[in-house]
Amino acid sequence: MKTLTLLAGATVLAAGFSAPAFAQVEIAAGADATGVSRINEEIIDVEEAVQDDFERSEDRARFGRPDSREGTFGSVALGYTGRTGNIENQDFNLAGRLSHNQGPFQQSVGILLEYGEDDDGDTDVKETSVIYDANYYFNDRFYAFALGRLTTDGLADEFDVLEEDGEDEYRDLDGRLKRDALLAFGPGYRVINTDTTAWRVQAGVGVRYTQTVDTVDNDGNLVAVGDRIDSDTSTSYIVSSRFYHRFSDTMFITNDTDFLTSDANDVATNELGLNFKMSNALATRVSYSTEYVSDREIRTDNTLGLSLVYGF
Repeated sequence: MKTLTLLAGATVLAAGFSAPAFAQVEIAAGADATGVSRINEEIIDVEEAVQDDFERSEDRARFGRPDSREGTFGSVALGYTGRTGNIENQDFNLAGRLSHNQGPFQQSVGILLEYGEDDDGDTDVKETSVIYDANYYFNDRFYAFALGRLTTDGLADEFDVLEEDGEDEYRDLDGRLKRDALLAFGPGYRVINTDTTAWRVQAGVGVRYTQTVDTVDNDGNLVAVGDRIDSDTSTSYIVSSRFYHRFSDTMFITNDTDFLTSDANDVATNELGLNFKMSNALATRVSYSTEYVSDREIRTDNTLGLSLVYGF
């Protein structure tokens, strides 16, 4: 039985804790018309969601430089779906990543384009995202990082909303981000780096630029169409922590914490995860995630997750 590795790194831990991989099932002819294919796709979605949850407990950079491949490499993926008949819409996505590693310096750029139309033929998704990630490793403990992100929402300020959809839809645009860009950099340090415990922290300073749709003023009145984009550039600060501890060959705990502050808002996330192998065929992960965003009406969201994999 193939296994899903739960521990990453060039140590014996990589082989000490694993869960069964999901088998690929071939669906027979006739499955599409009978509805078997649809249910099979939903089964795959559940399997992938559980596997993704396990992979969130992995930290490829836990014990040091995560990727030993040198040079330039990358990949591009494109997807398109067009539907006609009872439902008429289309979806398009394009994703790509380009990486370059040279000695202690590793960097990558990723791009995601998303476009979609609803059943009326109106565009309901028009987004572009670009990310940048870089690390320079001075030694086994000390490194420098850089993080960048740019997202644009082409539908954030659709000017025909007020005329076609009414006042309520126009008000709903208030606070929607048309552009959100962030570039941050700083040092990182591995405070503890042993076979059983790994803890690294990093902190940085950056610049955040936002364009926010403003359709309602402080008194609740509608803002004129031509005056409804607010731009803001502010200094931002980010602090992150990644903690791992192995209690035994069958149990380990992780805690990932991030905090970002800027004039736009404050964002804090924390995920505590407990992973354990109950047998060679059974693995379980329990996680508790908290997300805090300062400018939301309900600022804190909490999520309890349970993932279990059993192979036989």
